[in-house]
Amino acid sequence: MSIVTAKEITTKAAEGKYAVGAFNITNIIQMKAVVDAAVEKHAPLIIQTSVAPAEFFGPDVLVAIYRVIAEAASIPICLHLDHCTNVDFCKLCADAGYSNIMIDASKQSFEENIKQTKEVVEYCHAIGGISVEGELGTVSGVEDQVKVSEDESALCNPEQAVQFVELTGVDIFAPAIGTAHGVYKTKNPKVDFDRLGQINHLLNENGIQTPLVVHGGTGLSEEYSRKLVEMGGAKFNVSTELKYTLINTTYEYITANRDEYNPGRLDKAVSKAIKEVVGRWIDILGCVGKA
Repeated sequence: MSIVTAKEITTKAAEGKYAVGAFNITNIIQMKAVVDAAVEKHAPLIIQTSVAPAEFFGPDVLVAIYRVIAEAASIPICLHLDHCTNVDFCKLCADAGYSNIMIDASKQSFEENIKQTKEVVEYCHAIGGISVEGELGTVSGVEDQVKVSEDESALCNPEQAVQFVELTGVDIFAPAIGTAHGVYKTKNPKVDFDRLGQINHLLNENGIQTPLVVHGGTGLSEEYSRKLVEMGGAKFNVSTELKYTLINTTYEYITANRDEYNPGRLDKAVSKAIKEVVGRWIDILGCVGKA
C-alpha cells in the first residue's frame, strides 16, 4: 500500500483510540512473518530494528528488503530504528531510507538529550519523509546494546515532557512510565498509567500533535496493555517476545526433527509462530482493520 512515517500512522491511531504494533525483528524471516500477520489483520504496522541487526545486515540491505515488502503489501508500513544512542548512526539509517528514527539520549542530561534529539530531528526533517522518536526518563531493562538498571531508571516528568517536545520538535514521544524492556519479574509491574494520561493531556489536549510511545510491551497483561492504549499509547513496542519465539521455536523444531536437514521447514515453523504472536498483539491493541 505505502511506505509511511510513524508519525502518520500513530496520529491516526491516537485519534482513533487504538495503537499501532511496533515489532522488533532480527532477520528477514521475522520481517516477512510480521508483515504477513499485519496484512491478514489489515492493520497498520511498524517494523523495528535495533542497532545490532542494522549494523549486521547494513541499513541499505534492510531498507531494500523493507521497500520491496512494503510496496507489495496492502497496508501502510513504517521501518523504525529503535533505541539508537549514536547520532551519526541515526543519520546513516535516515540516509539509507528508514522512515522513523529513534535517537535515545535518555541517559544523558536533560540539556544533552535535547541537543542530540534536536540534531537528529533537524537532519531527518531536512531529508523529508522521516519522523523522529525521542525519549525522556529511562526505561529499565535490556534492549540489545541499551542497558538500564532499575537504579538508573527514572520516570518522565510531565512538565519536562512538554519542554522537551517543544525544544526538540520531535514527532513522536516515548515517556518513561515504569514499563521495562525484557521480561517482567512480576505479573503486576508498577506502571504509572496516570502519568501517561497526564503527559498525553498536556501534549495533545487540543488535537493530536505528538503521539505517545509505550516501550516494554513483552510480558504486560492484556488488561495493562489496553489500559496503556486508553491512556494515550499510540505506538506499542514488542521486542523480547519475538526473540524468545524465534529461539524457542527453532530449538523445539530441531529437537523434534534432529535428523532432518531442511531449513525451509524450520523457517516455516518460525514464521507460523511469529505470526501467531503478532496477530495476538494486533488484536489486543485494537488496530485490526485500521489499515
